[in-house]
Order: sequence, then structure tokens, then C-alpha cells
Amino acid sequence: MKKSPVSLDDRQLIDYLLEGDVSIRYQVHRDLLATEKPDLQDRIATEGWGAQFLSFRKKEGHWGQRFYQPKWISTHYTILDLKNLAISPKNEDIRQSISQVIQNLKGPDGGIFPIGKERKSDVCVNGMFLNYAAYFLISEDDLKSIVDFLLSEHMKDGGFNCNSNTIGAVHSSLHSTISVIEGILEYAKNGYGYKREELQEAEEKSREFLLQHRLFRSDQADNIIDKKMLMLSYPSRWKYDILRALDYFQFARISYDPRMQDALDILKKKRRSDNKWPVQAKHPGQTHFDMEKTGGPSRWNTLRAMRVFKHFGVTE
Repeated sequence: MKKSPVSLDDRQLIDYLLEGDVSIRYQVHRDLLATEKPDLQDRIATEGWGAQFLSFRKKEGHWGQRFYQPKWISTHYTILDLKNLAISPKNEDIRQSISQVIQNLKGPDGGIFPIGKERKSDVCVNGMFLNYAAYFLISEDDLKSIVDFLLSEHMKDGGFNCNSNTIGAVHSSLHSTISVIEGILEYAKNGYGYKREELQEAEEKSREFLLQHRLFRSDQADNIIDKKMLMLSYPSRWKYDILRALDYFQFARISYDPRMQDALDILKKKRRSDNKWPVQAKHPGQTHFDMEKTGGPSRWNTLRAMRVFKHFGVTE
């Protein structure tokens, strides 16, 4: 195998990442250098981006105006950001905020945050919720109804769609599917047992759904589903893109599949002349602050691309 274009011997690029926020530094050591740095993880709550996000938490225990409003400063998306920073899962303030949501926003269908006259929960939101609730080690009993809800919405083609229980969608969505399988992966990773095998079977079928689409193509006409899926953004919010999908596959320790190749080739071409990857897009909405500027080099996307290439052994 030829030498990877993103070699861990490339100290200049590693040094660039290690000059970033403490959350980036922690994940570089964890994911690229295979070195655990619990002291760095502990510092995420007290400095940099992590401390900034936590500073916006209101005394009542929520962020923004409520659980999901406004985007992207609501409780939901702020906790998702904090999870993706890799802040300590034992953070009691965050755990308390999640518990408040479970106590106050469970719906008759078992999901959280039911909306509309029929009080139906959103599949995508519940997938993201399972992701961070499992990361922050919320009680299994509190997650059982959410697991049941998600399994009830698993579609015949293998994936998930947030419109499955509202307008009767018949084809899965890449956006919804990635959000749910990220949640299932985190649930299994943290040792939860309730319906674990059923969830992992759904996850496996969902992975196949993504691969059947070669991560971004129509399964019928082979056209690009949405060119925005090829743009590198961060944070991803609920939006799907190829880097988010590839990063999921490496976290799940899934072996290379030829159907990933088109996405990997596109990711290679996104690399700048200075060897870094850019932020190409920003999802509109109110933010607490911007971690990086659109159009410039991105430590987030560079880190994520490097760990993807490391896992898959991408060659020149």
C-alpha cells in the first residue's frame, strides 16, 4: 500500500491541530496519536469552546428559549455541540439538563419533544437525543421508550425518515438515517442492553442503505442527491454530508467498502494547498458563537478528514 497522504508523520499538520481549542487537542491525541489525555478532557468544561457553551446555560437548566428553539442555540443543539467536543460525560450540569427534558417532554409515542395536534415525535431529533443522552450516561430506563419509538419507525428500505410518522414517507432520508445510527452507535458503545441487538440490526441495515447510495447518489439514476452533501461544514447540526458519514463509519470501525470510494475521492480533492481542509458551508441560524470562519482552514474538518483517512488507509 502506498503511503497515506495524511501521514501521522506529518508533524506540521499535527502541530497545527494541537494549536487549536482544547477539545481539538484532546481528540487529536485520542484519535490520531492513540494517547489518552484525561487531563485535556477535563479542561474542556473550563476553557475554550466548552466553557463558552456552558456559560450560556440559564439558571433554570436550559439553553436558548427552550428545548429546540431557536436554532442553533437551543438546549438540544448546544448539548449536541458539547457532546461532539468530547466534554466529560460525567458533567452534572449537562446530565441534569437532559433529565429535565426526559421528565417534561416525553410524548405519547415514547419519543421526546412531540409536536403538532397529534403529538408525534421527530425521528431525527430523537436519534440525536439518543446520541448525546447515551454519551452522558443517562439511565437506561429513561431511554427505553425512545429506543422503542426509533425501532417502530425503522423503514423497509433500511434507513429512517423524519416524515415516516407524519406525512407517510416511503423512502428513507440520509439526514435522518445518519442522525439515528450515530445515536445507536453511542448507545451500544456505552454498554446499554435494552433491545441492543435490534438496534444494531437496524444500524447495520441503515449502513447498507447509505452504501447503496454510495453515500451521496440516488439509488435509481445515480445522480447526486444534493450537492450540499458534498460541502464540508461543521457543526453538522441535523444535516448530512459525506464527511459526517465517513466519520461515522470510522467511529463504528467499519472496514473499507468500494462504495465509499467516490466520497473518499471527493474528500481528497477538498484538501487545500496548505494540506488543511476548509469550512465550505454554514447552516443558517442563530449561534452562540462561531468556532471557525466559513471559507478558511478548519481544524474540525482537518481532524475529521485525517481520522477518516487514517482508518481507511487512503492512498495517494
